[in-house]
Amino acid sequence: MTAYVALLRGVNVGGITIRSAELGELFRSLGLTGVRTVLASGNVLFESDEADASRLRSRIESALRERFGYDAWIVLVTREKLAAIVAAFPFDAERDGWHPYVLFASDPAHLSELLDAAPALDPAEEVIAPGDGVLYWQLNIAVGSTNTKLAKLAAKPRFKPTTTTRNLRTLKKLL
Repeated sequence: MTAYVALLRGVNVGGITIRSAELGELFRSLGLTGVRTVLASGNVLFESDEADASRLRSRIESALRERFGYDAWIVLVTREKLAAIVAAFPFDAERDGWHPYVLFASDPAHLSELLDAAPALDPAEEVIAPGDGVLYWQLNIAVGSTNTKLAKLAAKPRFKPTTTTRNLRTLKKLL
């Protein structure tokens, strides 16, 4: 069995409301075990003996679409990989006045495109660094998490099916 973390994009925002109990029930109905939902922002811990993670992701996305009637996308990572991602956070996560984030992507080309925006970022507002299948992102809270150049770029429709962002503190709770 492999321990996974499913990170759902756009849950409980923008009119897409999914109760944690219903979300957990859906994952269990797919034959997944050890299912636990964490917070109300679309985080599901579970175990599976499915050997093909891409197929598993597609199966979960299809079930979410069918059950909850929205265009569902997830990023699926093993718990082991998530632990390595969290441990490798390259910035001072406790920096006063700044928030630490990790931007996940299921499409490496989209990460490259987002990383290409780095030279245009104002380091007084936000900084990014590449990681293993992620971008590490830290931003000045005075700017706001939706007002930075990277936030505006990542919000573009072409990134919606492949990316999602989590605060580092949330990721630590998941572990």
